[in-house]
Amino acid sequence: MIGSGRCLPQRESPLCVPGVTWADPPKIVAMKILISNDDGYQAPGIVALYEALKGLAEVEVVAPEHNNSAKSNALSLHSPLYVHTAYNGFRYVNGTPADCVHIALTGLLGYRPDLVVSGINNGANMGDDTIYSGTVGAAMEGYLFGVPAIAFSQTEKGWAHLEDAGQMAARLVSQLLPSLENGPPADPWLLNVNIPNRPMTELRGFKVARLGRRHAAEQVISQTNPRGDTMYWIGSAGKAKDDAEGTDFHASLQGYATITPLKVDLTDHDRLAYWAPTAASLSNAAAEPAATGGATS
Repeated sequence: MIGSGRCLPQRESPLCVPGVTWADPPKIVAMKILISNDDGYQAPGIVALYEALKGLAEVEVVAPEHNNSAKSNALSLHSPLYVHTAYNGFRYVNGTPADCVHIALTGLLGYRPDLVVSGINNGANMGDDTIYSGTVGAAMEGYLFGVPAIAFSQTEKGWAHLEDAGQMAARLVSQLLPSLENGPPADPWLLNVNIPNRPMTELRGFKVARLGRRHAAEQVISQTNPRGDTMYWIGSAGKAKDDAEGTDFHASLQGYATITPLKVDLTDHDRLAYWAPTAASLSNAAAEPAATGGATS
């Protein structure tokens, strides 16, 4: 259970900042937060996130017009983007989550936010989900521009206990904002956070965890449309394959909101040496015809 007015014990949360408590954190007026998502600007999750964070800093929302789940880091390069303002002040874009953050940071806002926050997503973004996730893609776009970023998701669909998830998001953000008061860090960070759909009294705090793995996705679903054409629907995500202790799958089932630091480098560093002989062999084979003057007829 999470106490009020104090940091969690170190064993439950490694993110305690000395002198900063979790009870009614003061608003840091100079700080600016950009919020986006992939479920669209009207989704309950982004409204809950805005309500939870608006008391901590100056918050602006730039989000997709429609649901853009699983759009990952996609940018719209061959069609124009338009920005409109909703009745509540949220700005929405006819593009992807990454589009929203990209145009916000490269001209729309007119300033550089201190933090980019994406979510709260309707469903988990754990393990392999992070490759496809538009929620993570929006946060990662901020990270690629050197802005610290967080992607928030609930572990189950349906928005159950959404207000509690918003409170958890606010608690984490309030812990991190003081570290950004003196400008962006030399090495910006990207955090993926998954919050169980539980009431606050049943949430055990935060736990840092690595990404687990899922089994391959379910089979594609084929149907016939009214014109007789075959159409296909992508199957559901696979069940957890690696949900061992230490993974986001395991920790969330134990009632923890999981924090996974992410990075963009997809290089398989362990196999660089393994592939080096193959590259050398191909290079030597390519050089042989040049050394002998090429093939003769």
